[in-house]
Amino acid sequence: MTRLTTVLFDLDGTLIDSIRLILDSYHHTLASHGIAARSDDEWLAGIGTPLQVQFAEWAESPGIEAMIATYRDYNLAHHDTRVLPYPGIVEMVRTVRQAGLLTGLVTSKNRSGALRGLRLCGLDEAMDVLVGADDVEHPKPHPEPVLKALSALGQPAESAMYIGDSIHDMQAGRAAGVLTAAVLWGPFGREHLEGSRPDFWLDRPDQLQAVVSKLSAGLPAQ
Repeated sequence: MTRLTTVLFDLDGTLIDSIRLILDSYHHTLASHGIAARSDDEWLAGIGTPLQVQFAEWAESPGIEAMIATYRDYNLAHHDTRVLPYPGIVEMVRTVRQAGLLTGLVTSKNRSGALRGLRLCGLDEAMDVLVGADDVEHPKPHPEPVLKALSALGQPAESAMYIGDSIHDMQAGRAAGVLTAAVLWGPFGREHLEGSRPDFWLDRPDQLQAVVSKLSAGLPAQ
């Protein structure tokens, strides 16, 4: 069995509790542009994909860039007062690094927004690589973001794991050939994620330690 050397993380819904702010940012954007409201569930279906994808149907009017600007103005104005790391997350990431593994962030957020979230949690120095939506041509669920992170780290897919909260994360990881772990402290439950066939389920951040300990020694974790 190949020894685990690398752990990649999603950001929103995985490391940081930002989902309510994200949903409110979508609602604010539609209201600001006079567009009929969408439900939380409709927006949640696209969580894990970039804003360009979420706003694609309004490309002609009012235009994707105008909607993204409205979204970001609202989101950034409220970001630092409404975003927190999930309990146990900082300790989880530090445990992975203390075990000698490489770490990376693979997110559908743009690089600047991702760095802001990491800094808020004190994790900005905890990632060996960061791949955002503006760093790739094909965002999640395409494997490109995961593969780009591995290329930057010089690590093969078979020695890596991608941890995320959404179907799009699991699909990207599986397509890239890495192990996948679905977290259940984010917005999605097991029923929603089962079809994406993650290799591991994490109910709590501290459960990752046992998985990483075995896999980094080349032992089966299940």
